[in-house]
Amino acid sequence: MQTYTANDAKTHFGEFLDRAQREPVRVMRHDRVVGVMVSAEDFEAMRVFYANRLLQTMDEAAVAAEKAGLTPEKLEQLLADES
Repeated sequence: MQTYTANDAKTHFGEFLDRAQREPVRVMRHDRVVGVMVSAEDFEAMRVFYANRLLQTMDEAAVAAEKAGLTPEKLEQLLADES
């Protein structure tokens, strides 16, 4: 992964954008990573991947809750404010 300082990214923005179309580009400021630029295509692929992973986790949690006997009514009772 190519690394640019924040100043270099600003100064050579066109080059920075071109590089980001080919591979992720790390941006450093004061010796720490402050961002990573990726292509729009890579960003969309990551967004879809994590959305699908979240849906899978939610489905697995629902199955586990059902196996444990957690019904919507029991959940409502557990979450009810008892004050």
